[in-house]
Amino acid sequence: MRYVIGVDIGTTSTKAVAFTAGGEVLGSAGASYPVFTDTGGRHELDPDQLLEAVVSVLREVVLTVGAAPTGVSFSCAMHSLILVDKSGKPLTRALTWADLRSEGYAAALKGSEAGRRIYRQTGTPIHAMSPLCKLLWFKDKEPALFGEAARFISIKEYIWWRLFGKYQIDFSIASATGLFDIRRREWYAESLELAGVHPSQLSEPVPSTHWESVLVDGWERLGLPHGMPFVIGGSDGCLANLGTGTVRPGATALTIGTSGAVRMAVAKPEYDPQERIFSYILTEELYICGGATNNGGNVIQWYADLVSGDLEHLLAEADTVAPGCDGLVFLPYLLGERAPIWNADAKGVFFGVRSIHKRGHFMRAVLEGVSYSLRQVGASLEETIGPIEQIYASGGFTRNKSWLQLIADVFLKKVCVTAQADASAIGAAMMGWNALGVLANLDEAAALAKVVAVYEPDAGRHAVYRENYRIFMELYGRLKDLM
Repeated sequence: MRYVIGVDIGTTSTKAVAFTAGGEVLGSAGASYPVFTDTGGRHELDPDQLLEAVVSVLREVVLTVGAAPTGVSFSCAMHSLILVDKSGKPLTRALTWADLRSEGYAAALKGSEAGRRIYRQTGTPIHAMSPLCKLLWFKDKEPALFGEAARFISIKEYIWWRLFGKYQIDFSIASATGLFDIRRREWYAESLELAGVHPSQLSEPVPSTHWESVLVDGWERLGLPHGMPFVIGGSDGCLANLGTGTVRPGATALTIGTSGAVRMAVAKPEYDPQERIFSYILTEELYICGGATNNGGNVIQWYADLVSGDLEHLLAEADTVAPGCDGLVFLPYLLGERAPIWNADAKGVFFGVRSIHKRGHFMRAVLEGVSYSLRQVGASLEETIGPIEQIYASGGFTRNKSWLQLIADVFLKKVCVTAQADASAIGAAMMGWNALGVLANLDEAAALAKVVAVYEPDAGRHAVYRENYRIFMELYGRLKDLM
């Protein structure tokens, strides 16, 4: 049977899915790797461990299916940065979106005339996640290393170079760097001048459907057919929209994995005067607008670790607590925050604690707080683009029915779950079939996403959540100057 392997390279693991042109999943695989962090805001991955993870999942999927694929297509996390020398050897680990060392440079740029122009032209909010701000940090704090670098690339670019010996970057990943003009689809001169980077130090931008088929010597160990196409694909967020079939106006993708995001597809970049949302490229005709949060499933795991509790048992305890947690409200900003407040210094807060509150209340407050944060992103999208019609959910949280219902009630919108939870890998495979001409367009690809569950909102519970959401919003407004 013909199939494409969609590979999603994330910040904690790489996943691969074998996907047919008819929408059937034939097999999957995953490989994790360590994250290197410290109290100074460092958040890094080893580029060669990432490469080995890609090799591992490709080989495992082929072994599982028992036949060679028709092609491979890639999804990857956004905002990463690796400095490499003239031979392509990494001079640094890969700084991920969660690396906060450049937050001072982001704060200085945000709100300036240059910052506003860069946001308008690149679609990337000014924040420490941005490779632009990371470059400013390197230039100032590590000038010798910065000067030694021959190129500044992302995780996917490094893997692509190792496979094909070419420095190429898809429009989708490029559009999340703060260095790329999303309308002209070329490197943006003002960002490059500010960062002290020459265009020759960056990769060649190519469409998400671009593919290569001639591997450099030594990749026979992959066991893949000679001349098989590898499609460069796009970013994980944009491809999650495609993987859940969310590519028409009004349909909204909501993802909660380690972090979280709310995204809409639009025909052109949208400008938010308050600079709350991003505009990233999926294809030349389709943009994905939305906002990503730093705090999703990682916050849930933090609380479970904090109280030394079994996560499944804690979630069951949370289900016994009434909506609204008897007045307990949680700001989930444990890792600072991206959309919509874009404040790397934001802190987490439990508010309204009383003696009646037990462990289950706190667990439920954490779930509600993450959900309110996503609702705030959704509100920003509605103010900028238009109303949310219904939500298509993806990510690890879709295994928890109670949380899906909570999202439906908080947003007062229907929540649909598709058959494939790994939406970014599925979206990559869909893009692969489109690039190879088997699926004529992305609408045809998106139609392969089948809804398997629907959660209807409850107006009564929404009224309770609406009051706590009001407190949530006001609480951050009052505390932000103290953070």
